[in-house]
Amino acid sequence: MSTARTPLVTPVLVAGCIIIMASFAIRASFGVFQIPIATEFGWARQEFSFAIAIQNLAWGIGQPLFSAMAEKFGDRKAIILGALTYAAGLVLSSYAVTPGQHQLLEILVGFGVAGTGFGVILAVVGRAASDENRSLALGIATAAGSAGQVFGAPTAEWLLGMMGWQQVFLIFAAVILCSLLALPMMRAPQTASRAEPEEGMGAILMRAFRDPSFTLIFLGFFSCGYQLGFITAHFPAFVTEMCGAIDPSGTLAALGVSTTSALGAISISLIGLANIAGTITAGWLGKRYTKKYLLAAIYLGRTIAAGLFIMLPITPTSVLVFSVSMGALWLATVPLTSGLVAHIYGLRYMGTLYGIVFLSHQIGSFLGVWLGGRLYDIYGNYTLVWWIGVGIGAFSAIVHLPVRERVAGPRAAVA
Repeated sequence: MSTARTPLVTPVLVAGCIIIMASFAIRASFGVFQIPIATEFGWARQEFSFAIAIQNLAWGIGQPLFSAMAEKFGDRKAIILGALTYAAGLVLSSYAVTPGQHQLLEILVGFGVAGTGFGVILAVVGRAASDENRSLALGIATAAGSAGQVFGAPTAEWLLGMMGWQQVFLIFAAVILCSLLALPMMRAPQTASRAEPEEGMGAILMRAFRDPSFTLIFLGFFSCGYQLGFITAHFPAFVTEMCGAIDPSGTLAALGVSTTSALGAISISLIGLANIAGTITAGWLGKRYTKKYLLAAIYLGRTIAAGLFIMLPITPTSVLVFSVSMGALWLATVPLTSGLVAHIYGLRYMGTLYGIVFLSHQIGSFLGVWLGGRLYDIYGNYTLVWWIGVGIGAFSAIVHLPVRERVAGPRAAVA
């Protein structure tokens, strides 16, 4: 009997990281466009915020659809369709001149993110990885999204300094299409492992829907989406308008960050940079400790970080500290949540089941982005939106505790 260890780094993992990195670099940059687009057309803050909110909701609705498509017709076909939809949304958005046009076209962008994002890619990576490497492989693939976030927002800010937002959208469309060059490496088993009995998608879905633990996981993921959606879409504008001035003789100015606008873009990058370590660490811990307790700890940490940040004066230092602390917890929930779904319900329809759970995440994201713009226009600040995020973060920390982290249904007999 062979004792050779399955390698952690595989062509599937490399290709998945490239595609997710490109997809999330673009998605994470949309908050940078808030002020330029609103200023050009004289819109209220909620107009483009609602477009980003619709993008997030479309992403959530599209996630189980693209995942089911990948499981039915093949992963690569779903990814290609996602990239084409993504690029079409960006190209058409570059010609949009009314709030309604942007909001409608963000449906295409959201569906494109769904086809090139976590639901489809993590399912492929999960099937291609060995049992011993799966949690860490999912963490690495998730961290690739954060790597995209590291340079996505600053790149958008840099490009906006040289050209209009319309041209930046066109460049981003070309980037997402170029990521398809990695697709030939994206080959993984499409079926369940020998340890899993073959069940139809309908049977798996009904079993999950009847399981209270699936409902708790679904509800718990809501606050993750709310917090991430709000911060991604509004934090650059929040920092631009609310942060204290940057010391012209200080370290930040010496590094070229001389305005709060630049600091806002850098903060999104810093969140992504910190989360590279955070997600990989979460994946590593997920193999060794109970996933539901790790998730509860992450949500509690976010709640404390957001509460302290909004209670203290907003300074360049507090922005940097918050970005690092929140970044370490940013997408750390993703490998743990997807790994928990795979552990309980198996790998065959992991993409679809995770896509359904992810819909809750994106409903939260929709509300976080939309409420951010709506309440800003009403009150002139984001304070209430922050405190809502603190409350639902605490809720998610609690709701994960009763989850029964055990193999469900027919798989229990062979697990």
